[in-house]
Amino acid sequence: MATETGSTELNAVRAEAHDCQRCDLWQGRTHVVVGEGNPHGGILLMGEGPGENEDATGRPFVGRAGQLLDTALEEAGLGRDDVYITNVVRCRPTTVKDGSISNRAPRAGEIAACEPWRWLELNLVDPRVVVCVGGPAAKALIDKKFKITEQRGQFFHKEDGRTYIATLHPAYVLRLYSADRDAYRTARENLVSDLRHARHQASGDADSG
Repeated sequence: MATETGSTELNAVRAEAHDCQRCDLWQGRTHVVVGEGNPHGGILLMGEGPGENEDATGRPFVGRAGQLLDTALEEAGLGRDDVYITNVVRCRPTTVKDGSISNRAPRAGEIAACEPWRWLELNLVDPRVVVCVGGPAAKALIDKKFKITEQRGQFFHKEDGRTYIATLHPAYVLRLYSADRDAYRTARENLVSDLRHARHQASGDADSG
């Protein structure tokens, strides 16, 4: 896990990232959204990318999806003070249709452009467990052919010595609420369960699965 020296280096990386122009996303951003939280807790959550609220505030997971994530963390026995939260890309990916701006998944080139920041942050925090929140994060960190609906909740022990697990993105869970309440409840339970398993794994609990 991050040392005091590592935390100082992490702050330097965050500051440097604020001026990043490695891809075209910088042209439409309000803020670069860098990671935040506890770099010593042993768990790092890697999301997809900032949304509208995150771009406006410069903080990860602060919109409705972030509120659900906070609740799920609490139910799993964790809090924001226990984990470090960041994203695959640090600027909001958007699309414009009929004059309306909406979020979109980051493109391969944008993910590749943000890779240096991602790995610097990951290596400086040095978590025991990395939770990939959503398919794009799992494909970037676990396997490019990762299938979130089939492989979520499984542990992957990588050559970097860390354990990876993927879970459903809270935004996806929220979309189910109006479409299928039973599917919503199941997805929400899976999100909490995956976070709980990550907590057990990070603490060295033999029952972590």
